[in-house]
Amino acid sequence: MTSLPGPLTTDEPRPEGPRRVVLVDDHDIFRAGVRHELTAAAPDEIDVVGEAGDVEQAVKVITGTTPDVVLLDVHLPGGGGAEVVRQVHQNDPKITFLALSVSDAAEDVIAVIRAGARGYVTKSISTADLVEAIGRVATGDAVFSPRLAGFVLDAFSGSISVESIDEDLDRLSQREREVMKLIARGYTYKEVARELFISIKTVETHVSNVLRRLQLSNRHELTKWATDRKLV
Repeated sequence: MTSLPGPLTTDEPRPEGPRRVVLVDDHDIFRAGVRHELTAAAPDEIDVVGEAGDVEQAVKVITGTTPDVVLLDVHLPGGGGAEVVRQVHQNDPKITFLALSVSDAAEDVIAVIRAGARGYVTKSISTADLVEAIGRVATGDAVFSPRLAGFVLDAFSGSISVESIDEDLDRLSQREREVMKLIARGYTYKEVARELFISIKTVETHVSNVLRRLQLSNRHELTKWATDRKLV
């Protein structure tokens, strides 16, 4: 785990007591596991005050509990982790976000950091290191898993073009991305359904959501959008 310099400054000292944490992930079992691990390992340091499984619910829970740190997955139904950060920071820019995701893709890292998260660690992190990371971002440090820190440094040094990381892509859920890529490759709805083990009706719903969120009119525009971004 790597901590980048640059602590935030605040006018008010942090009150004594455990860090108030909200867990945001669309998998109930994963949230339950993280809650158990954190409260068992550091009962005097961590207090999980809320949970959410999608963007809309996350924004409501976070604004209602004003936690010290939000542990945030980057792929969420309703627009993705970066969208949660953007919406919350419109009203309360002091809320601190730490991305906790299975993804170590550069585009996911840059997108959520650009939105305003203070760090990004993968789900392979140990419980002890996660407790430490929560404490660090709560006091203003920027914390990253070692490989992911390189993405951020490359972005600021110009090795990765930040402009090339498309915010529109982060508005799609993981399943919507899968459907989008198959449709862009020329798959029929029936073929997508068979490939992903879902119904044709579900495919139609995902395609409709993708077109709406990307502000596209049809699958031909979707194919061009995906091709231009080298997603297929």
